[in-house]
Amino acid sequence: MGGGREHGIPQEEPEEPEEPGEHAEPEAYDAEVRQVDVLNRLAGPASGGPGAGSDRPARRTSASRRDTDLLITGHALARVASLGEALTLISRLADPTFPLRGQAVFRADREVLHCVGRFGLSDGEADAFRLPLRTAHPAAQVARTGRPVVLASPQEYRDRFPSASGYAEPARYQAWAFLPLTTYGQLTGVWMAAFDAPVEVTGGIGTFLMTLARLLGRCIEQTYDGQADRTLSQSLRSSMGRVGPSPEGLTVTARYVPTGGGLMVGGDWFDSITLPNGRLGLVIGDVQGHDVHAAGLMSQLRTAIHAYAAEGHGPDAVLVRASHFLASLGEGRFATCIYLEADPGTGTLRIARAGHPHPVLRLPDGTCLLKHVRGGLPLGLDLGEDDYPVSVVTLRENEILMLCTDGLIESGGHDMYSGWLRVRSALTPGGADDIDGMADRLLNAVVAPQSTQPDDRPVTSFTEDDIALLLLRRDALDDHADRTGRSLRFTLEQDQAQGIADARIEFQGLLHDWARPEQVDTVLLLVSELLGNVLIHTEQAAVLRADISGAEGRRRLRVEVSDRSDEVPARRAPGELSSSGRGLVLLDLLAHRWNLRPEPEGKTVWFEVDEDGPAEP
Repeated sequence: MGGGREHGIPQEEPEEPEEPGEHAEPEAYDAEVRQVDVLNRLAGPASGGPGAGSDRPARRTSASRRDTDLLITGHALARVASLGEALTLISRLADPTFPLRGQAVFRADREVLHCVGRFGLSDGEADAFRLPLRTAHPAAQVARTGRPVVLASPQEYRDRFPSASGYAEPARYQAWAFLPLTTYGQLTGVWMAAFDAPVEVTGGIGTFLMTLARLLGRCIEQTYDGQADRTLSQSLRSSMGRVGPSPEGLTVTARYVPTGGGLMVGGDWFDSITLPNGRLGLVIGDVQGHDVHAAGLMSQLRTAIHAYAAEGHGPDAVLVRASHFLASLGEGRFATCIYLEADPGTGTLRIARAGHPHPVLRLPDGTCLLKHVRGGLPLGLDLGEDDYPVSVVTLRENEILMLCTDGLIESGGHDMYSGWLRVRSALTPGGADDIDGMADRLLNAVVAPQSTQPDDRPVTSFTEDDIALLLLRRDALDDHADRTGRSLRFTLEQDQAQGIADARIEFQGLLHDWARPEQVDTVLLLVSELLGNVLIHTEQAAVLRADISGAEGRRRLRVEVSDRSDEVPARRAPGELSSSGRGLVLLDLLAHRWNLRPEPEGKTVWFEVDEDGPAEP
């Protein structure tokens, strides 16, 4: 090694490898053959054993060739998953001009240096290596000083480090290089390269070794990051594999399917929270992104929402506080979320929504409706708008509310509409008793293999996003509960003009299998008129109730719209250009029966439509 000393390898930062071809070969063909040879050696059996590389022609030492080695090896190291794979890749660079036989990576833990990875060394050599950093050993000296140590011969090893042992067997190696490893900007380890023949390191090989050490340090960073990501993901996933106990009268089941760009968990989550007075809190959300950073933010946000809810804050206050919390982290990410409080005695749900997809209501007979609830902006936007209105929904016995993240709807190339149809098809079959089977069917519709190709090749409907799913059922109090009825409840506040369109959508779902489509259009028109009359002519909220009874083909729909105003509507004769005054006229013409009923406070207007009734005039 040319009188190898600590200064035999350049101490300054080595230059970045030049692009292949910067020092052009006389013949382009020779350069191409050289690249193919390197690729073959990287892909072939690992070298580094006795006589490594002896069956290959001697490599010429031009800078461009060594740069090609570094370029190809650097790309390969960026894809390895462990330190052992990295050392194996480096060992494949061995040949007669670079007779690398053994490698070891040492890491300093507190005051002790120990081996964390090796290649081409015996188990006994690695197991025996554990020594204090103050020991007179070349690896310990590099760990203390951060400067490389090169030993050109076994005699030099013995002269300079007489008390060292372990890797100094003259019969096995002829030269050594101990180089510092830097990870996360700090000296954290040492790489030892042992050679079975003398090596001149005062020139290009010295820079070559230093650059390899730097690439190995970056590879170790990636390996540690990957292990940390997996540890975090496993911890978070285990915490989402279950829901807490449900109070009597309610049943909750949940599912979680991780993808997150290859991680075990991403930014989706759910939680079940026991609240004062026997109530139950349910939350589902999705932090922007599918990386481990999103998973970390999700964990913090999930904990914060759980704490706010356990303190007794209402749904709107919980989301306001959660939004401020996420914004205060300064990460520039937002999250969608739904939080609800459930009263098991009455089935009343108080729901607040922050930019999240609407819930789905499954009626006892399997009919599924998108249940529109009022909402505000996603959490964390911090735009000075802290308005998360609370919607009240009442679950009847055997009704199920589904909450999910958008991965359940949009995975497999679906948009919100086609994905909703897929969810409805999976949620409709079966009875309300088998809520776990219902959850499994929903996931199977998204992630299970399907054979739909003409040649019977399996086609997998896969998820590009995490999936979180919650199902909440109000249990029947006795065996005689109605398991086939179909009804709808809807409350429209004065500031919710958009709610008329939402009510129309829900009615379309309620009447999805009505035998006469023209009657569905009639019902939508009458519902719009009655709700609009309340908004225009009163200052009260409109409460809508719809019930379907009877056998299929001969069913009867009854719709009631109530408000607290004492003003009674009167029949009018509107002119052709009039924009109002037609509500009662339309009821007279289109409904099979209708009337107005005074209430102790306010009034109720109702109408009925028979599925097998007379045709419209």
